[in-house]
Amino acid sequence: MNLIFEELKFALALTQIPGVGSTIGKKLIKHFGSAQAVFEADKNTFLLLEGAAKNLFEPIHAFNDFDLINRELDWIEKNEVDFYVFGDDRYPKRLKHTPDSPIALFSKGNFDLNHTKTIGIVGTRNATNYGKSFVNELVKDLAPHNPAIISGLAYGIDISAHKAALEFNLPTVAVVAHGLDRVYPSHHKGTATRLQENGAMVTEFPSNTNPDRENFPKRNRIIAGLCDAVILVESKKKGGAIITADIANSYNRDVFAVPGRVGDETSEGCNALIKNNRAALLQSVADIEYIMGWEKESKKQRPKQVEMFIDLTADEEIILSLLREKEKLSIDQMCMDLNVSTSKIMSPLLNLELSGLVLSLPGKVYQLA
Repeated sequence: MNLIFEELKFALALTQIPGVGSTIGKKLIKHFGSAQAVFEADKNTFLLLEGAAKNLFEPIHAFNDFDLINRELDWIEKNEVDFYVFGDDRYPKRLKHTPDSPIALFSKGNFDLNHTKTIGIVGTRNATNYGKSFVNELVKDLAPHNPAIISGLAYGIDISAHKAALEFNLPTVAVVAHGLDRVYPSHHKGTATRLQENGAMVTEFPSNTNPDRENFPKRNRIIAGLCDAVILVESKKKGGAIITADIANSYNRDVFAVPGRVGDETSEGCNALIKNNRAALLQSVADIEYIMGWEKESKKQRPKQVEMFIDLTADEEIILSLLREKEKLSIDQMCMDLNVSTSKIMSPLLNLELSGLVLSLPGKVYQLA
């Protein structure tokens, strides 16, 4: 068994231990350097940890059900399933910086999860003809930007997004709430097979996992985490799409919502998001291009004239220095590098952007102008 399979073995073992969720599991991996090192650490080292992690030595040391794990590894290899382990360089960069991303992620298909541009499209399962038509036209208009379309393979808006991506030759990713040995709903098996040619099925769940109700909110956080922006097209006040929007907001992703007619049940969620400033109003692809800073390839960027003498605050100087060193940074990574909160960094970032010194890129990524 090669080294990366060996690391997956111990990462999967971590997920089987009571008290080790994705947050604590990732902290342990970061502290010890790998999942395997977590299992090899001695008790005295665990006692130096803070919080609940210091009490996990016994359950981790006692775990011995590696037969189950090895059977899963055999299934993964036999079925040519790709996988990503937290801490590995291949782990999706957008997902890496979310606080509750999974320890391990599985993928089947032909797709780079670090695709340049990614858009999530979600909504009600009971989509109207208008909602489905809007999705189709929106994806068609997005095609010149070549984004990957990410959704959840559910009935309604989700499957409309996947089918539109296939129609207009865009990569599409279906994040599912079950193992990759099945497709739910089964009616979408044909689409699931087709999208793997220029996309992927993605999940955090091992084989033999059913699409149980509690798995869907977990699935939604991965959709939000893989995207630069999430678009809601028709949603009730409560439901999976609203959960995905809330998670996306918590990850500092851009959120868009398509407005609907007052009184329509399938528009209540979108209208409420817009009303409460939790989503930008979306009427056409131009709204996405404007907010995300996307420009069609046919447009030429005009050269910018930057003021040479600008009085900068200490915080602004620190941000500029960091960007000179790293070139491009997401706001999450910037906060981690500077050890500050998002609210602390937003004001100086905005001032730098207004001064023409910093550019805002899709997915809340920043670079020097």
